Amino acid sequence: MHMTTKAILVLLTLSTAACTRPDRFGGADGAGAGAGGADGANAGQLGGANDPTSPQFFAQTIGDRVLFQVDSSSLTPAGQATLDGQATWLMTNSDYLAIVEGHADEQGTREYNLALGARRANTVREYLISKGVPQSRLRTISYGKERPIEVCSEEACYAKNRRAVTIISVGSLS
Repeated sequence: MHMTTKAILVLLTLSTAACTRPDRFGGADGAGAGAGGADGANAGQLGGANDPTSPQFFAQTIGDRVLFQVDSSSLTPAGQATLDGQATWLMTNSDYLAIVEGHADEQGTREYNLALGARRANTVREYLISKGVPQSRLRTISYGKERPIEVCSEEACYAKNRRAVTIISVGSLS
């Protein structure tokens, strides 16, 4: 009985190891059929941060957020540069829609910050429209101070929370 248990454990270990071999679809270099084939070798990169048509590329390479000064919804030169890149990406990738989220720091009332977040989101939306992005592909929402990135009572935290974030989505904005 003891020997049978050991034999079963060895068989289980070997069968599990066989499932994790990279060349299991044929060929020592993994160039067989299926997911291990030559086309499958790059599949992990498609749709990821290395794919210029992916939302991950948009967020990480183009930049998905612009920052604002205290009590302001005016774009900075750095914000305009980021939005120029966003507009170019959105025009090139017309299958995607965008939701612009407006945010504020924790200073001020909830109502004031919701209105400020809405102004920030609308500023970004209007800028993108002025660069040629169809307004039908853009929607805005304000979170005010409800979704901070940083929570502390220091200017460094406040500055990160005064932002508008462009979220890329597929489908209907309705």
